[in-house]
Amino acid sequence: MSTRDEPRLVTPDRKQLSLQPIDLEELVPDDHPVRGIWDLVERLDLAEYYDEIAARGSTAGRPATDPKVMLALWIFANSEGVGSARLLERLCARDAPYRWICGGVPVNYHTLSDFRVKHGKKLDRLLSQTLAALMKQGLVKLKRVAQDGMKVRAHAGAGSFKRKQSLKRALKEAEQQVRRLKRELEDDPGAGNRRVAAAKERAATARKQAIEAALSEMAEIEENRAEIAKTRPADLKRKGEARVSTTDAECRVMKMADGGFRPAYNVQLATDATAGCIVGVDVTSHGTDQPHVAPMLDDIERRTGTTPKEFLVDGGYVTTKNIEVVSERGAKVYAPPPKPRKAGIDPTAPKRGDSPPVAAWRRRMGTESAKQIYKQRAAVAERTNADLRLHRGLDRLNVRGLTKVKSVVLLAALTFNVLRMITLGA
Repeated sequence: MSTRDEPRLVTPDRKQLSLQPIDLEELVPDDHPVRGIWDLVERLDLAEYYDEIAARGSTAGRPATDPKVMLALWIFANSEGVGSARLLERLCARDAPYRWICGGVPVNYHTLSDFRVKHGKKLDRLLSQTLAALMKQGLVKLKRVAQDGMKVRAHAGAGSFKRKQSLKRALKEAEQQVRRLKRELEDDPGAGNRRVAAAKERAATARKQAIEAALSEMAEIEENRAEIAKTRPADLKRKGEARVSTTDAECRVMKMADGGFRPAYNVQLATDATAGCIVGVDVTSHGTDQPHVAPMLDDIERRTGTTPKEFLVDGGYVTTKNIEVVSERGAKVYAPPPKPRKAGIDPTAPKRGDSPPVAAWRRRMGTESAKQIYKQRAAVAERTNADLRLHRGLDRLNVRGLTKVKSVVLLAALTFNVLRMITLGA
């Protein structure tokens, strides 16, 4: 039998105490992207955020977390495809770049979540700030802009969509439950039981409010369907009876890129072809792209004070009204004419009844130069959508309601522009 000695090992001793000095500046290299993001955030005008802080001078109250830290955290998180406030909280305690941004400032998921969804108007103005800086440097010219939309999966299940009668029954049941829980709360003398009952009452009240919101949306949908029935009754028969989600009343079932139908929001983005930056953002519950041309032009002009000289859209946006609207704004439309139903007809030849802008658009799209310009649409607009979907976490939403969804989309667009500014050296 072998009489070899036992091996000598270095084993962990997790009960020992140690003091380890940390130099936050040494956590990330000088050329790390997080430093570029922080530098750009420091250049943004965040006066609106600071004006809302109540803790000032000797006024009682807890000091507020610096908005620069919160904004930089979310922009860097979005740049890495992180869209969860809980995950971001964990990263701030674990990963070097996030710890560097915090610089010892404690953050929690609730504060992070509130900062993202409650400052939509401020995020909108920050996006405009980035465009103003890029235009001042001559990087954004608005000579050629491409618009494209993408359906983003909503935070609601398909089973949450109910018809009107089902919603009314659910509302009646929810009201009865709220009344019953209130009575139990008043009658129960136990403090512990009261807390449990109060939590149940809050949940039941939230359920009741969600159903009421769904019924409110149902009224709007029925009004729109009544208008459609006047001109296209066959469309309503094909769609069937209207339904609304009790989870997120403002989302709609839409046809997705893979051909399936799921609850979603329609995110519309416009991208400048020169700088590759987002110059327009819109989020709606309307599943088709046609109604979103004029609102996008309004959004671009509001942000930049300028209308694009050339506007590129795909066939989903093409209507004679949209062609006329864009032309009246002083922009040239580049979009494919619809294929004629009969063979042998040239889609680029003006038709009887065409207005001058529509006839000019048809003739223009028959030229080789216009076809080459239109080919840029995919490289500009679809690249933006793919980047946000694949790399910035905008493939599925984790918030509910149009207001919160738009805040998330604006933050994603702001992140996209900040990264473009770093790339362009702006």
